Parts: sequence; C-alpha cells; structure tokens
Amino acid sequence: MLSTVALARPRTAVVARPVFRSFATETVSNSSPPPPPLSPPTKQTPRTRLYPAPRPAKSHRHEALPQLPPSFGRNQLLPVADSTRALLESIVAEFEAPIRYAFAYGSGVFEQDGYGAKTTPGSDGGPMVDFMFAVTHSDHWHSINMNQHASHYPLHARMLGSSFVSKVEEIVPGVWFNTFVPMKGVRIKYGVTTVDNLCSDLLNWRTLYLAGRMHKPIRIIKDDPRVRLTQQVNLVSAVRAALLTLPTEFSETQLFERIAAISYEGDPRMRLPAENRNKVANIVRKQSPQFKELYHRLVVGLPGVHWPSHASTIQQDVSPTARAAHLRKLPSNLLARVEGSYAVRPEFPSKAADELAYWSKVAGDESLSNVIHDETSQIVRRPATIQTLKGLVTAGPVKSFRYTAEKVSKWWQGRQSTSTS
Repeated sequence: MLSTVALARPRTAVVARPVFRSFATETVSNSSPPPPPLSPPTKQTPRTRLYPAPRPAKSHRHEALPQLPPSFGRNQLLPVADSTRALLESIVAEFEAPIRYAFAYGSGVFEQDGYGAKTTPGSDGGPMVDFMFAVTHSDHWHSINMNQHASHYPLHARMLGSSFVSKVEEIVPGVWFNTFVPMKGVRIKYGVTTVDNLCSDLLNWRTLYLAGRMHKPIRIIKDDPRVRLTQQVNLVSAVRAALLTLPTEFSETQLFERIAAISYEGDPRMRLPAENRNKVANIVRKQSPQFKELYHRLVVGLPGVHWPSHASTIQQDVSPTARAAHLRKLPSNLLARVEGSYAVRPEFPSKAADELAYWSKVAGDESLSNVIHDETSQIVRRPATIQTLKGLVTAGPVKSFRYTAEKVSKWWQGRQSTSTS
C-alpha cells in the first residue's frame, strides 16, 4: 500500500525538493584558502622596571548613578497633614501628560499669616493651591494636556495649539501658568516648565524665578534625582548668600527671612498694591519649623558656622578668609554680577594679577552686603516683570483681571490687619 502511494507521487515534487533546499541553505566552496598556521609562542620578556606589565583596560567614563542614596536630600521631604497630602497627590494624578517632577507651594500648602482661620485653601476667599510641574518636552506635554484639559487654557491658546504655548513658555523665565482651575473641589494654579530650565536656575540663579520659590518650604509630590541634587545645591547657595549679608551673631528668624526675601527683591509686584508688604515675615512666622528642617543640617555643615539644634541663635566667622570661601561658591550668575560691580572700582586689585588678594579684599568690603542685595534684585526684576506681562497671554484678560483683583484684595486686608494690630 505504501509503495503504491509513493509510486503515485508526481515526479516534479521529488525533483523540486533538492532545488528548494539549495535556495534555503548556504553552500560552502572547497576552494577557500586554508587558515594560516599558528605562530610559534613568543618568548616572554621578564617583567622589570624597564618593562612593566601593561595596565588592564579600564573605562574612564563615569556611569550615572541609577538613584541617589535614600538619605540624600531628606531635608527636602517636608511633611504635611495627611488630608493635604492626599489632596495634592490626587490632583497631580489627574494629569495624563507625563510629569517628571512636581511640587506644591505657597499659602495653600503651608500656613501663612494674613489669612483668616476660617479660610480653606482652594476655596473662594482662600488661597489657591499652587503647583509647579517640570516636564521633559513642553510641546508634547501641552499637546496631551490640551486634549485632556482644554478648559485649563484660554481660547486663543487652544486655537493656536501646543506649539504656541511652548514658545510662550520658553520666554524668560521659562514658565507657563494655568490659573483658576477647578479640580477635586478646590481652585489650583499650576506652572509648567522643563527639567532643564528648572535645574539651570537652581544651579546658576539665571532668573531666580524658580530657584527663589524653592528656597521656601515646598511639598514634593513627584521626585526626580537630578532635581533633588540641584535643589540641594540651590539651598546651600541661599544659605551662603544670606550669611554674607548677616553679622557675626543673628537669630534663626533673621536667617530665614533673609533667605525668603531673595526671590522678592526686585519683584515689581512688591512695589504695587498687589502683594502684601509683610509677606516675608508672614511666611517665616508660620513656617519656621519647616525652614529649620530645610536648612539646619546644611548650615551646620558649613565651616565657621555654629548653630546648636536646641538654640535659635547662630554665630559665624566673618573674617575675610571665611567670607571669601562663601563668596567664591555663589551661583555663577550672581558671582559674575558681583565681580562686575567691583571691576569698576579702582581701589580693588585685579583678579588676574592676584586672585587670592582680590577675593580677600572683596570679602572684607563693608558694602558687600549691599552689593549682593542689589545684584539679586537685578536678577529677579526682569524675569518677574516679563512673567507678570506673560500672564495676559497665559491666563487671558479675564482671568488676569480676576487674579490681580484678588491680589489687591489680599494686600488691602493685610494692610488693614497691620494697622489695627
């Protein structure tokens, strides 16, 4: 039976099998040259000082740490009430667009003087809850967010699209704000920037718009190792700048107020009836424990500074050598401005001629504190002014007018409370 079936097969199938196999396999030619003979073993040269053994190959590339040590920057992780934490996390979780780093800040997160006991953050009459989101690609982020939350953007921004929004965001200081946004039963305001822009400001104080906000207590909601590292540098820079403007002995309240005031120096809103004149004092008065948690370990880690954990008085070495050590490690933008201020004064030696003498002379100058005040004001003024004008574009005329009206109202309330106390 089997032989009958085999005989019944057509001859073409039998012939096609080797032909098909020839296309599916690779033939090896026998004409290829034989491999070269093995070379005889070379005589090893004895290892001496004249003929050292070769060093093993070693890569000089520094591998990036996959993550920071768990204890690094723990001073940045400030606690809040469980209800506040749950609210903040639920709001950030509503956004489908990818957020690399997010924090909440302001009076809607940490208590400040100037608000009544009955005001609830995010409610009518209470402060808005402020957020800052750091993303990788702004255009991509706004495209996704516009599709999900179109009502967060003014009409003209929705019509012009995410590319327009990202271009406006890139204008100094590099932030786009959406304000008066209802979410989870509260009103929020959130800014969007890039991680690159945020880290640049934290390291160099290019505008102090973002770095200055992060000098004060914030609640981190989504963390990022790169931002946490640069934020630690930013906090130490704030301490160094403050120490250079303070005397030999001072209180922790003076230190906190000096740090908190850095981002307000030069802000045009402080000259208008749109911001409480006592804002810095109001922040520090209610948030002193958070300030101490944020800065105490950084301050005591600096040479020449004495601040016992149980004390509220701080002492520092104000010799030219100690102050020069702080001065030379200021953020690059501020340091360049300080150098430019002294370059036009002929009584100071040339930095190129004798760098050590130059820094000692500058650090010992009695007007150094005023110079630092003036230069930080100059850094803040232009970006803060531009961002205030950008509010007309990012929020639209209606929301901008409403936001300004609320600011003026809070300023008037603060003025009234100050006059009656």
